[in-house]
Amino acid sequence: MRTHLIAVGRMKPGPERELYAHYAARLNPALHMREVEEKRNLPAAKLKLREGELLLNAIPDGAHVVALDEKGRQMGSQAFAKKLGSWRDEGIRDVALVIGGANGLDRAVLDRAHLTLSLGEMTWPHMLVRGLMAEQLYRAQAILSGHPYHRE
Repeated sequence: MRTHLIAVGRMKPGPERELYAHYAARLNPALHMREVEEKRNLPAAKLKLREGELLLNAIPDGAHVVALDEKGRQMGSQAFAKKLGSWRDEGIRDVALVIGGANGLDRAVLDRAHLTLSLGEMTWPHMLVRGLMAEQLYRAQAILSGHPYHRE
């Protein structure tokens, strides 16, 4: 099963990018990152709508979508791994994790999601979330393969 991280904004060199690269390099098959960006200075509501369009256009056809949203479901690493494993076993070819911009995800993106996931009640920088999700994907891979990386 291929995994895709689709996010608003461009990562710059720095610790967030290094964290993402550290875990993304461990994934097999590789994690595909696609960044989208609206460069026009639009009002917040229009920007959120436009970013939603860009994100939806970047999702591979037929992919199961995991939307990262503060109002989403909280899930432990074991449960997340189990969900990914069940999709893999069902023959799902692509899973796309979608990270919005500063204004969050447009309703159309949330409606397209098979799972809306929250990383908790705290607010996390969008660039850091990329590294956190790469780590959780690696952890899920370790759990599903019986590798000792994940310890309870």
